[in-house]
Amino acid sequence: MGGRIMQKVIKVMVIFGTRPEAIKMAPVILTLKEDPHFEVVTVATGQHRQILDQVLELFHIVPDIDLNVMQANQTLTDITVRVLRGLESVLESHRPDILLVQGDTTTAFVAGLAAFYKKIAVGHVEAGLRTTDIYDPFPEEMNRRLLSRVAQMHFAPTRWAYDNLKREGLVTEDTYITGNTVTDALRLILKDLPETLGTFKNLQGKEVDLSFVNKRIILVETHRRENLGKPMDSICKALRRLVADFEDVELVFSVHPNPKVREVVCANLDNLARVHLLEPMPYTDLLRLMKASYLIMTDSGGIQEEAPSLSVPVIVLRKNTERPEGIESGNAVLAGCEEDKVYSLASELLTYKEKYEDMAKIANPYGDGWSSQRIAKAILHKFYPQTHPIPESFC
Repeated sequence: MGGRIMQKVIKVMVIFGTRPEAIKMAPVILTLKEDPHFEVVTVATGQHRQILDQVLELFHIVPDIDLNVMQANQTLTDITVRVLRGLESVLESHRPDILLVQGDTTTAFVAGLAAFYKKIAVGHVEAGLRTTDIYDPFPEEMNRRLLSRVAQMHFAPTRWAYDNLKREGLVTEDTYITGNTVTDALRLILKDLPETLGTFKNLQGKEVDLSFVNKRIILVETHRRENLGKPMDSICKALRRLVADFEDVELVFSVHPNPKVREVVCANLDNLARVHLLEPMPYTDLLRLMKASYLIMTDSGGIQEEAPSLSVPVIVLRKNTERPEGIESGNAVLAGCEEDKVYSLASELLTYKEKYEDMAKIANPYGDGWSSQRIAKAILHKFYPQTHPIPESFC
């Protein structure tokens, strides 16, 4: 008998546990669910609970399975053990054809390891990011290196990430340059994002209305383990100097809930004029604030990728970054954490308009907003190479 051969639906399990993972996996989930070739099962580990739920609600995603591993004062060992044990029965009962994980979190690495133990293929979204130090960032750098060893499909966001995999002998026919899926998330959100800033909650629980701020906003977000203690104290001292020396600046600091972060930030910046210490906010509020900012200072990897789409220069508060594309293209500058250097680089951008505008107008080197479609096409090609061609690369 002639006719078209019916193809088996590909069962894809998508796992996430933190807000950055959910942001970057949401467009992948939505793309796969729109395609009848796929059956999608979503699993939340709950590594971050409240801020994860905010993102899922934004994209109208309800996890099929919630491991809910979040506990007060949890250690890396706690998360690892609970995620590994929780996923063992989930993978055994659902037996997906492929499991997708994103980035470098403990959830991502442990999920990949759990799938490896069940001989289930692993696809790594945002593969190939590297620094030169296995402890910086910690534990993310080792998480992604180990994850690269158990993954069968590597979705590198850029040529630089792809070349890292190539140097490690990990490039196969199932390695692709897709762009970063955070640009897909931004494409979906920005079209409906309100222009006005509105109100935000500060650390004292009071509402702060930023709608009428007529000064240049510097947005600050820093929280990484390697910056706790003395490095963060140096950063805060630089921020104090900037506010004192530039009267047309308003400093807005989204303060991570980690007590070790809050202790240092509040000791240096609380009750200063033109300084607002805010509670972490929903993703859409953060994007509105980023869009309205003149300058962003951060150690966040995600913000480094998002800011170029909003035409806002970034000062990276880290000694090194696994996202050097922004540094190389000129979207961002690497400051480290030393007080004088942080102050000098920021004051230069606040003083010299031409230098600032050169940084602000550079196109996003991380993606074009269609990474999820490339990932879906790559999975289709893996399972049905005769009927589904290799997707074109992002670059």
